[in-house]
Amino acid sequence: MPTPLNQTVADTALLTKSLPLGLLRAFVQSDAADDGLTPTLLAELKVLARVPGLLVACNYGGTLCDAEGISTETLPLGSAAIALRALAALPNTHAAVISGRSLRDLAAVSRLPAEVHLIGSHGAEADMGFAHTQSLATEAALQRASTALSEAVGFQKGIWIERKPVAVSVHTRPASPDVVQAVTDTAREIARAHGLFFIVDGSVLDLSVVEPSKAPALESLRSRLGASAAMYAGDAYSDELAMATLRGPDMGLRVGPGKTAAGHRLRDPESFARVLAILFELRRAWLFGEDAVGLERHSMIGNGSSTALVTPDAKICWMSHPLPDSGSLFAHILGGDAAGHFSVEPVKASQVLGQRYVDSTMIVETRWADVTVTDYLEPAPDGITSLVRVLSGTGAAKIVFAPRPDYANAPFSMEARGDEIHVVGTSDPIILLSPGVTFAITSDGRHATATASVNLQDGPIVLNMRCGDTEPQPADPGGETQRRAGVAHHSRRWVQDLELPSVKPSLVRRSALVLRALVHAPTGAVLAAPTTSLPEGIGGTRNWDYRYCWLRDGSMTVNALVDLGSTAEAAGFLDWLGRILENAPGPEWLHPLYSVTGAPLSTEAVIDSLPGYAGSRPVRIGNAADHQVQLDVFGPVADLIHALSEREGALADDHWELMVQMAAAVLARWHEADHGIWEARRAPRHHVYTKVMCWVTLDRALRTAARHGRAPEPSWAPTASLIRDEVLREGWDDSAQSYTVAYDSPDLDAAVLHIGLSGLLDVNDQRFLDTVTAVERELRVGPTVFRYRYDDGLPGLEGGFHICTTWLIEAYVAVGRIEEAWDLFDQLVNLFGPTGLLPEEYDPGTETHLGNHPQAYSHLGFIRCARILDGHQGKK
Repeated sequence: MPTPLNQTVADTALLTKSLPLGLLRAFVQSDAADDGLTPTLLAELKVLARVPGLLVACNYGGTLCDAEGISTETLPLGSAAIALRALAALPNTHAAVISGRSLRDLAAVSRLPAEVHLIGSHGAEADMGFAHTQSLATEAALQRASTALSEAVGFQKGIWIERKPVAVSVHTRPASPDVVQAVTDTAREIARAHGLFFIVDGSVLDLSVVEPSKAPALESLRSRLGASAAMYAGDAYSDELAMATLRGPDMGLRVGPGKTAAGHRLRDPESFARVLAILFELRRAWLFGEDAVGLERHSMIGNGSSTALVTPDAKICWMSHPLPDSGSLFAHILGGDAAGHFSVEPVKASQVLGQRYVDSTMIVETRWADVTVTDYLEPAPDGITSLVRVLSGTGAAKIVFAPRPDYANAPFSMEARGDEIHVVGTSDPIILLSPGVTFAITSDGRHATATASVNLQDGPIVLNMRCGDTEPQPADPGGETQRRAGVAHHSRRWVQDLELPSVKPSLVRRSALVLRALVHAPTGAVLAAPTTSLPEGIGGTRNWDYRYCWLRDGSMTVNALVDLGSTAEAAGFLDWLGRILENAPGPEWLHPLYSVTGAPLSTEAVIDSLPGYAGSRPVRIGNAADHQVQLDVFGPVADLIHALSEREGALADDHWELMVQMAAAVLARWHEADHGIWEARRAPRHHVYTKVMCWVTLDRALRTAARHGRAPEPSWAPTASLIRDEVLREGWDDSAQSYTVAYDSPDLDAAVLHIGLSGLLDVNDQRFLDTVTAVERELRVGPTVFRYRYDDGLPGLEGGFHICTTWLIEAYVAVGRIEEAWDLFDQLVNLFGPTGLLPEEYDPGTETHLGNHPQAYSHLGFIRCARILDGHQGKK
């Protein structure tokens, strides 16, 4: 069942497919000399197209059609009607016509659909019943004025008199100039004599009982529709009253001659139609994420403190500075070019031949026929980000450097200083070292862009963007090769020490490198993912910020690296957790997640100016899950300490102290309800997975104590037994014939597979066998496994979670269904992106990859499965 937002997107897609949009695009691209479409107007249209809620309103005669006059002569321009209807079909976009015509006449002659709001009588008439509400006195006054006009000017050639609900109109368009002048003077006197308002609206003279009210009509529409900005276009005096209300990002357009307060003047209605068509194309691209690149096709570069995403055609499309959760510098993936990017492409257009990681490194190489771009983040002091881009080949390349700090909300300028481009006006220094490259700098008034073309036949070009470096060293392009070799050597040395399984060793190696890049080395924290708001459903609202360290995810990530033989990341993570506990009121009050610095998160907020990946809004920063109760987090920490001490053959005192604290937290709160692993934004429940992890905490504490000769607390063993008994009793649901998400609930949850995977329940117990079958039956679809199917209190849809898929693979192995484990594992392998990365989710229905990318959960789960299946290699 689609959510309201998803339904809106679907309806829009159907409607826009029914419109001749090809005509609009051809119209946009046609010649438009001297029609008023200036570069300034086009730049302002780009800004207007990106407001959260847009109202496009205009007059009718003289603006949307060639002129006022007899109804049969004044149909709207076909291109204008199509564009206005197309705009009205877009989400969060409204269209209106505010005319001097009566509403009935306006509806009949315009033939505009119901999604375009129509208001007649200069803003006074918003519904058809308005004409029947006028008093007898009003009718009498209008009748007297009509009679006077008929007697005084009705005989003039080209003059036609019309009654409206609140006015008498004199149409003068066919008349000669002399007649028009004489009739205008006479009509003005008649209006004064009868106490009526006199309005000149193009070729129409209105004698009205109400003041021209286009201004309050526009304000009323803006308020009722929740528009954050408005465009108004008109050609008459009454339109100027509406334009006087415009402010901020609003835009006013005067169509034709005459004195105006509008910021722009257009030649004629055809020019206005072109503006509408351009605005539609700009807004549609912003709303729906024009030509969004598949998430799995993005590659990540990282150096242990910073990360960035690279598109398949070598565009830096996501990067933040100085911390992972800081404002973005490039956010193209969430907002297109206007959100910031750093692009390189051949001057002579050609297809990308391929993109790959340089073996056993986080260095990315993108190749065309005559241009190769090599990207990496080199090690730098804390607080400094150093991005290196090397251009080589035999052709020419075009470079576009378009940073947009703070999610494109911070204005700045650029200056060329020798071989350097300096970004001016930002809180941290941003410098692009570019020896041998001459950039041209342009600005739209808020943001600057530097572009250049370079010939690579003379040798490689080295671009080095350094952020936060207050004392940058002179560019040293000659030393880049050595620096890159050092980065590669350091990475390969780490990989050489890993104990890789024989099952998919290259993908395991890549997954390990991804996990290592998500470790924030200066603090020891671990990112769940390097991105925010990549959607769990295209066009939906399940868009979350994952640039933080969840205790659960972080523990599981470094535990996967411990399994491969790398323990430094685990030690760093536990040190980070220890520092947090030093300032916590008690271990039982740990938050589910923290920033990499160990600080609690700020309030979750929305960046309205970004449209989101493929139009999936809102774009969020911060994460409200920080305030939830998630009592399962102690289990993965205890499991990590247990695994690390087993791997090292020793238990550090500070790690034992952490274990004791995790156990104490469980003793204090295991009996409470919580929000669970999936962070449901609904009332807390007694989640089965949470109870299992509470048992895991005490079980691993007891095992670790026994192995290393430590003294366990007397209450650990009986409490563990109490938790186990309760889970086995209360977590089972007879109707589902499975363990379920929470006590007294029949709903399935893939996380309950841990009741067997953790060791709490024997994997040969029929209850676990039935649970595996139930999860497979209810939650698996092809190559993926969904978390659950129940209503979690959030709108929108989501895909299957790769981590859940890996849990089912583990469960298949545990219960002896090895062939099925191999089959599902092979299907998971087929979902990896071309450079070996996985986002969070996959929608089997649309074959779309979803969620933040790359996702630690996905890669750590894959590593676990590859290691487990390695033990069954001969059984495949």
